[in-house]
Amino acid sequence: MVQKVPQRAFHYAWIVAGITALTLIVSAGVRSTPSVLIVPLQNEFGWTRADISLAVSINLILFGLFGPFAAALMERYGMRRVMLIALTTVGIAAAMTSQMTAPWHLDLLWGVVIGTGTGATAIVLSATVANRWFIKRRGLVVGLLSASSATGQLIFLPLLAWLVTSFGWQAASWTTSIAVLAIVPIVALGMRNRPADIGLKPYGATGETVITPPATGNPIAAALGGLGKGLRSRNFWILSGSFFVCGASTNGLIGTHLIPAAMDHGFAEVAAAGLVALIGIFDVIGTTISGWLSDRFDNRKLLTWYYGLRGLSLLFLPYALNSTFAGLLIFIVFYGLDWVATVPPTVRLTSDIFGKASGGIMFGWIFAAHQFGAATAAFGAGALYTWLGDYSASFWTAGLLCLVAAGMVTRIKQPGKETGIEAPQAVPEIRSTEPAPL
Repeated sequence: MVQKVPQRAFHYAWIVAGITALTLIVSAGVRSTPSVLIVPLQNEFGWTRADISLAVSINLILFGLFGPFAAALMERYGMRRVMLIALTTVGIAAAMTSQMTAPWHLDLLWGVVIGTGTGATAIVLSATVANRWFIKRRGLVVGLLSASSATGQLIFLPLLAWLVTSFGWQAASWTTSIAVLAIVPIVALGMRNRPADIGLKPYGATGETVITPPATGNPIAAALGGLGKGLRSRNFWILSGSFFVCGASTNGLIGTHLIPAAMDHGFAEVAAAGLVALIGIFDVIGTTISGWLSDRFDNRKLLTWYYGLRGLSLLFLPYALNSTFAGLLIFIVFYGLDWVATVPPTVRLTSDIFGKASGGIMFGWIFAAHQFGAATAAFGAGALYTWLGDYSASFWTAGLLCLVAAGMVTRIKQPGKETGIEAPQAVPEIRSTEPAPL
């Protein structure tokens, strides 16, 4: 029997969003761990930065590639079940990394296992929650949930850096493992798959709102079918290409290599981690505002501004690292406001173009392109550093790519105007005779 929750001013959708945000915060803490381990692992085992960056690249690729399949599994089996399996797997793997002694251990645990597990607890999850639980404030919710990744950096990076310098790199592995496993009971007790599970409609829904029924087909076929649909769409290629650049210029390059780059310029590891955490502070502000703006303005224009400003800030970064702290602070402010600001407009455009029913899977494939870009930059910057002994070429290349992406997104066509792609079809309405929840 479906549990009935009394109507009240506070909608349960906000509890679901809160649990999702907590999951994303901890997941971000796990994913940010390799950036504080690069130098310690290099010093202890003699591994090159290219060796370590390879594991990060594997992680980033699988993190993105599993996204559309995770979205399809959530549609078929529910968000809670997928989240519980993923979190338990990640927590166990993070604990096992404390025992690694060879590069292939890093590749297997951080690369394959944690990459796949965190792929189910990432931005695809936030897009699924927003589409299922919210009619109003959807862009704002995506912005808040996207900012949770930056909050995870803000909380975990300084702590992990301090643990590494005080107790050794293994302490970081144990801490992230404990943090992940600690939220498993919270997800088990509080997470709900759909508003209908507890007798509600999505936040902001009315009696005329179209409700998407749960998927019943094969999740793998659904994910691959979404990819086939996307490959026939010009908009999909532009969104994927621009998001490839987004990944390359954020967690692939800055998220992985800014800490070691700052250490090369005289910063202690805790101070260098503090710089990335400071970026996270401004990102929380920028991404939240971006979510609010995505509900009100042309998202193509927003993306043009975001990519353009990010490109200029990355072109400035090599000079900032070699200048005074004030110059570096200027970079942190402008880049931080833009760190994940591209996510809400991209999610909104994906949902508008392909429909909410397909939005999670389609965004999953677009996010996979994001992670391929991140993996390319993570490994490429490490290889260039091993070859050149400096990160400047990597920062300049990423800046120029962002300027190219700023031009690409202006070519996105409005939903329904793209040749060969039909406008999303509405599913049969499910109407409720109850008053709409506030």
